[in-house]
Amino acid sequence: MKKRIIAILGATGSIGTQALDVVRAFPDLLQVSVLTASHNADLLITQALEFLPSAVVILQAEGYIKVKSALAHTGIAVYCGENALEEVVQRPEVDVVLNAIVGSAGLRPTVAAIKQGKDIALANKETLVVAGQLIMNLVKQHGVAMLPVDSEHSAIFQCLLGEEEEAIEKIYLTASGGPFRGRDRAFLAEVTKHQALKHPNWVMGAKITIDSASLMNKGLEVIEAKWLFNLSVEQIDVIVHPQSIIHSIVQFRDGSMKAQMGLPDMKLPIQNALTYPQRQANDFERFNFLNYPTFSFEQPDLHTFRNLQLAYDALRDGGDRACVLNAANEVAVAAFLEDKIAFLGMSDLLEATLCQLNKIEEPSLNDLLAVDQQARIVARDLIDKV
Repeated sequence: MKKRIIAILGATGSIGTQALDVVRAFPDLLQVSVLTASHNADLLITQALEFLPSAVVILQAEGYIKVKSALAHTGIAVYCGENALEEVVQRPEVDVVLNAIVGSAGLRPTVAAIKQGKDIALANKETLVVAGQLIMNLVKQHGVAMLPVDSEHSAIFQCLLGEEEEAIEKIYLTASGGPFRGRDRAFLAEVTKHQALKHPNWVMGAKITIDSASLMNKGLEVIEAKWLFNLSVEQIDVIVHPQSIIHSIVQFRDGSMKAQMGLPDMKLPIQNALTYPQRQANDFERFNFLNYPTFSFEQPDLHTFRNLQLAYDALRDGGDRACVLNAANEVAVAAFLEDKIAFLGMSDLLEATLCQLNKIEEPSLNDLLAVDQQARIVARDLIDKV
């Protein structure tokens, strides 16, 4: 396998740091050319001094001088701001862009990278939630690979290798159920952010952990799956699997099924995306059936966890509805983490924001960027009125 040159967007987050673990494991196959971070200047400096990329970007201006000063002796180019993200992903040496940015901020650099012919390893599900049809059209137009990093979509991707697209009858995205599986609305009305941040199986960033607790993460994954695998809404089911060993399942038109299994370790799908189409040997912990003598499955509770139902509804409604939903959700999660709204209030906020904005049936990229901002303004105004 030829050495692959990688740009990692969101290098200081959960996915980014684990991606660098994968790079450490395969120094002959993977090389980092670009590292970016939102605000964690100290960790970005540490990473840059270890991996010596050609360029780094920090989004927040407060950290720029610190990073630039710390790396002045290295020859690493240091940039600041969101526009810089679009520029660095276009660097000629970059083969693959791992987009691990949180939220819709990952959309514009993804578009820029695709237009320059870069393969995308996608951990930023919001890119496809906001602009799935536009992104996948660009992928086809420019002949690049879209390699999913989410464990569920990586599982489906692996199950479909060698299969015909029209042979798919249905897919099942598995969900752990989060920290509040089996709880009712009365319990959820009183939960705190500290409870919601304690995921039973996965170690993730704050935003995705809250999304997992509310099942919004699974709703976003449903929308992402529709675009990644060219499916109808009716072909995508969610099933709760508390052990998080079966990462997702494909059911084919002849009734047979394929499941991808493994321990809940994000380094596995990251490695799969970065080294595809080869499978490289590693020393990660191995699954032992004797440690998991039983698997269990449940239907998700769409009444208690309304966010999943709202995501299905947005996907069915089409147009800009998923974009509005995602923007309102980012505002809702931030507000919950700041103790401005209750856990169940997040669903109320999403629904209210969707009701206040008129639907655009066939939005352009500029339309979606404008809708994203407008939905945030509406959502914040609704919070202020609470």
